[in-house]
Amino acid sequence: MVSRVIPVDPFDLIIFGGTGDLARRKILPALYRRFWAGQMPPEARIIGAARAAHDDAEYRAMIRAAIGEFVAPEKQEPATVDAFLERVRYLTLDARGDDGWDALCGMMRKGVVQAFYFSVGPGLFGDLAERLHRHGIADAESRIVVEKPFGHDLQSARALNATLAQHFNEHQIYRIDHYLGKETVQNLMAVRFGNMLFEPLWNARNVDHIQITVAETVGVGGRGDYYDRSGAMRDMVQNHMMQLLCLIAMEPPYAFESDAVRDEKLKVIRALDPVAPGDIVRGQYGGDSSGPGYLEDVENPDSLTESFIALKVHISNWRWKGTPFYLRTGKRMRARTSEIAIVFKDPPHSIFGVQERQKANVLVIRLQPNEGINLRVTIKEPGPGGMRLVEVPLDMSFKEALGPEAEDIPDAYERLIMDVIRGNQTLFMRGDEVEAAWAWTDPIIADWEERGDRPRPYEAGSSGPEDALMLMHKDGRRWREVKA
Repeated sequence: MVSRVIPVDPFDLIIFGGTGDLARRKILPALYRRFWAGQMPPEARIIGAARAAHDDAEYRAMIRAAIGEFVAPEKQEPATVDAFLERVRYLTLDARGDDGWDALCGMMRKGVVQAFYFSVGPGLFGDLAERLHRHGIADAESRIVVEKPFGHDLQSARALNATLAQHFNEHQIYRIDHYLGKETVQNLMAVRFGNMLFEPLWNARNVDHIQITVAETVGVGGRGDYYDRSGAMRDMVQNHMMQLLCLIAMEPPYAFESDAVRDEKLKVIRALDPVAPGDIVRGQYGGDSSGPGYLEDVENPDSLTESFIALKVHISNWRWKGTPFYLRTGKRMRARTSEIAIVFKDPPHSIFGVQERQKANVLVIRLQPNEGINLRVTIKEPGPGGMRLVEVPLDMSFKEALGPEAEDIPDAYERLIMDVIRGNQTLFMRGDEVEAAWAWTDPIIADWEERGDRPRPYEAGSSGPEDALMLMHKDGRRWREVKA
C-alpha cells in the first residue's frame, strides 16, 4: 500500500508562543516531519513570535535541537533540516503591547494562506485577535488555531467564543483537539460508515455497553498548579473523551464535511442525560517508591481535585436509549493505553448450553499504543471431545496491515496543522459544540463541589479506585483490563 502525500498551498504560519514548550515538543517537529515528507511547498514560511529577544539564528538553533530530540533519527538528514530552517523566521513581539506588530505586518505576504497559531494561554487569545485586526495583519481568509483549555466552564467558554467572534468568523477559528487527529479515531468513522457489516448493529438493540478508557502512567508532573485547578473532568472528559463519545454515538452525517460531521456530534452532546452522583467515581493517586502522590505533586494537602474519574453515561435518543457508556480516565495507572470497546450483547439463546468461556463479541479500537482494531469472536476450540467454545481475536494493527509505511503515519499535530492550511475544519471543534459540552459538564462538577466530595485514594500503578470497579460490577459488567 502506497500512501499519497499531497502538498498544501503556500502559506505563512505564525506561531505565537513560538518559544514555548508546545511549540518545541509538538508544533515545530510536526511541521518538520511534513516538510521531510514533501507536503510543505518550497514557498511555505514559519514565523515564531514571542516576548523573548532572539534573532533568526538563535531561534533556528532552538528548533534544530527540538528536531534532534523529538524527530526520529532516520528523518534528520542535515541537508533536509537546513532546508527546513531556511523557511523559519523569528520576531520579538508583545501580545499585550504594541512592540513587534508593525514588523509582523511588514513580513506578511499576499496571495498565500495566512494561519496564526495561538500556542499561548487562553488569557491572551483576545489580545492577539484584537491586535491582528488593529494592525491590518489578518483578513477575511486568515485562520487562527486555538489550543485547549477552551474555557474553564460554560461562562468562560462563552466569553472566549464572544471575544474571538468580535474579530473572526466561525469558519476562521480552528479549536484543536489532538485526539481527533489520531489515525485510529478517523478510522472509527471509516469502520462505522464505510462498512455495512457494523452500522446495522451499531445501536441499543445489539450493543450491551461501550467502554472508553484513557489511562496514563505519568502523574501531573510540572503541571501541578494548572491540573489542580482543572482535574480529570475538565482536562480530559469535557474535551478528549467527549469527542470520542460523539464519534462512537453520532448518526451518519450526510457527507464527510466539517459542518455535517459537527452537526451530528452536537446532537449527541445535547442528548446526554445528567449523571447521577452514584454513577461517578473520582480518585487521587497515592505515592510509592516510583514517585510522590497527587497531593505532593500539586503541593496542596487539602486538594479535592480528581486525578481519576469514571462515569456511567446515558444518551437519550432512539439509537442508544438504554445502552450505558462507561468513561474512565486517570493518571499514574497500570499502563498507558487509550481504547474504545464496543461490547455486543450475547446471543438470545445458546444452542451449545452453558459455556464457561463463551463471551460476547467485542470490537476494540486501540488509540495508543499500537494503533489498530481488534474484533473478538467465538469459535470452536480445536480438537475432539465435544463443542468447546473459545474466544479469539481478528486483529488488525496498522503496523502489521500497512507494513513499513505504518511507521510514517503522520501524528495528530501533523495532520491537524495541514488541515488548517487546507481550510478543512472537520476535525476541529465548533463553538456551539464546546459550549454544549460545558453545559453538560458544569452541573456535574458543581454538584460534587457543593457536597464537598473527597476523591477516593488509589494506588499508583493500579487500575484506579476500587469504587470504580463496583461502578461496573453492580451492573453485572467488568472493566477491560488496563494493559499496554
